[in-house]
Amino acid sequence: MSKFIIKGMKPISGTYKVPGNKNAALPMIAAALLTSEPVILNNLPLIADVRTMLDLLHEMGAEVDIDHAGHSVRIQARNIKSTGLKRDLCGRVRSSILFAGPLLARFGSAKLYPPGGDVIGRRRIDTHLDGFRQMGATIRTSGAYTFKVDKILTGTRILLDEASVTATENLIMAAVMAEGATPLYNTACEPHVQNLCNMINDMGGKISGIGTNQLTIIGVKKLRGTQQRIGADTITAGSFLAASLVTGGELTLEDIDPADFEVLEKPFKRFGVRWQINQENRTLRLPPRQKLKTKYDFGDAIPKIEDGPWPMFPSDLMSVLIVLATQTRGTTLFFEKMFESRMYFVDHLIGMGARIVQCDPHRIVVTGPCRLQGSYVTSPDIRAGMSLLIAALCAKGETQIMNAGSIDRGYESVENELRKLGADIERVTS
Repeated sequence: MSKFIIKGMKPISGTYKVPGNKNAALPMIAAALLTSEPVILNNLPLIADVRTMLDLLHEMGAEVDIDHAGHSVRIQARNIKSTGLKRDLCGRVRSSILFAGPLLARFGSAKLYPPGGDVIGRRRIDTHLDGFRQMGATIRTSGAYTFKVDKILTGTRILLDEASVTATENLIMAAVMAEGATPLYNTACEPHVQNLCNMINDMGGKISGIGTNQLTIIGVKKLRGTQQRIGADTITAGSFLAASLVTGGELTLEDIDPADFEVLEKPFKRFGVRWQINQENRTLRLPPRQKLKTKYDFGDAIPKIEDGPWPMFPSDLMSVLIVLATQTRGTTLFFEKMFESRMYFVDHLIGMGARIVQCDPHRIVVTGPCRLQGSYVTSPDIRAGMSLLIAALCAKGETQIMNAGSIDRGYESVENELRKLGADIERVTS
């Protein structure tokens, strides 16, 4: 068990190199099972969830060689000894479910245990199971999830009942070696889904419609190895931007994917934030001491910020933006549509002095600015934990954040990176 101790009111300023995208790395690691040839992933975020996925691969018999200094990994799944995953490892990470698709595609069977991950609301896997069944798999769900196909998966038209990111990724990996064509409708189209599709096409797959809500996968008999660079993590970038903004700092982000910021630009600008992006150098500059003020809707109506499937505002940044709103002059309604427990962390912010009214599990109203006070809080999940850390950075006095390990699941060496940028933060392990 570890905790962070933060002494606030220190400007977060300097240059930060944005790491690889967590949500891209996890399915790309799973996709290494689709071939017996080497798969090399560069710009790998060395976070807890990535390490758990690599441990799962290793336990199945894959060769896993991590270059920590180079942030890369070489995976070769040529001698898989088991298509069953360990219960304890599955319970550590939500993305363990992503091994079902590639194991079914290449080996015809898989046995997984209920996946873990953050408790931010019900996270159903029905869309995964329905898609696998339509492709010919039989599934038993008593205790463990056991998947089996007699000969080979069969391509078929599948309409997803929700635009689930992980279900889209799982069904793509299952369909890529199925017999015939698999048109997928109502698919997720987040940048990390696109990363996976491009990776599989480089391996010899045939996926069209990338970046849209309709994909068509033509099955192939075999896939080859590949070397891929994982795209920049926009969620981490947005988190560090918020940390700099609430502390009055000046920040330069390096190694960004400029196109991804089109989705983030409007919500941040709603609070008066301005930045400059250099497309050629792939950098973003955030000027210091910005005057944060809410821009109201036509007729001086209170604005609403709501999340949704890409290209709507990502749910993973909702908690971060709530903290930014506490330091912005004006009132904003936040509408969390995707997870019914995402907003519960605001009790901690209220305890720190934030002026927040929780209307129901999905909606809160934030009025700012307010002076936050240091407190003793516990991180409930990755994104809420990072948001509490950002709140602590601008709070007066000392804040202790328990369960710091939950933040490690999504942010690599976060205290070291923040310390480089001027934060007064330390980790204490008991």
